[in-house]
Order: sequence, then structure tokens, then C-alpha cells
Amino acid sequence: MNIIITVLLLLAGLTALFLFIALFTKKGYDIQREISIDAPRQQVFNYLKQLKNQDNFNKWVMVDPEMKREFKGTDGTVGFIYGWNGNKKAGEGEQEIKTLEEGKKIETEIRFIRPFPAIAYATMTTEDISGNQTKVIWRNASTMKYPLNGMITMIEKMLAKDMDTSLGTLKNILEKQS
Repeated sequence: MNIIITVLLLLAGLTALFLFIALFTKKGYDIQREISIDAPRQQVFNYLKQLKNQDNFNKWVMVDPEMKREFKGTDGTVGFIYGWNGNKKAGEGEQEIKTLEEGKKIETEIRFIRPFPAIAYATMTTEDISGNQTKVIWRNASTMKYPLNGMITMIEKMLAKDMDTSLGTLKNILEKQS
């Protein structure tokens, strides 16, 4: 009986500590990753603005090959929505193209439904390095309500790693096409 009480007190203490730390933890994240791709900027941009192409390089999209997808509008244009409903890892939500600066920038809003409701903003920017080399900058930002914000440091590390993996896959795809 004493062991059960000790375990329960320990769990209560850890929970209280997590909630206390979350009070003083930042409420949002803003992660930016970049990669150089040996392909012309317009070719890279044309590939990125087609949200359906994320099926080929985005690690998060590829976690559930059986995921149901739904599309609304014309891909590569403002207002296009890529919806998904997948397993526990993939979750459920939709991504909408909000702004396009032709050849330069794509801004999207990502609306998560599952595993928990949230909104994130992603931006993909392309910049010339040389005539046949492009820098891709991927930015992902969001806020989290208390007490979920207590997990922001862990989420930032995971997102940065996954974004790097996705950008590496994107590089391989586009350099094979050039």
C-alpha cells in the first residue's frame, strides 16, 4: 500500500512540476530551416507550390501511406486546400494556400483537427544562389495554449529534424529532375 501511495504522490508531483514549468514557458515556436538545391529557382518554386507534391518529400505526409486525402480548388493557386485524415501519427487536418508570390514565396495555413486542434503557418521561400542553384527556406510557426506549451522545446527539436529530413528528400527529387 505504501508503494502505491508513493507512486501516486510522485506522479502528482511530476504533474504539478510540469504545469508549473508550463506557466513560464514560451507560448509559441518559429522554426526556420534551409537547403541549397542544384536546380533553377522557377523549377523549384513550381514544384513547391503544388501542395500535392508534399506526398513525395514531406515526412509528415508520408507517415501514413493509407491516409485519406481530399482536395478543394486548383493546386498551386491561392485557396487550394489539401485535406488529410490518417492514423495516429498523421492525424487529421488541412493545409490551405493563403498567399503566392510567383517564383518567390508560398504561405500556407495548416489547421490541425487531430491529435489536438491547432493552427500553424508555413512559408516556403525560394531565392537564387546562381543561375542553376536555389536556396529553399522553410519556416513553420504556431502558438500553443497552456499547458501544451510545456512541450514546445520537444516539439521544436522534432519539427527541425523532420523539416531537415523533408528538405533533404526534396533536394534529391529536384536534383534528379534537373
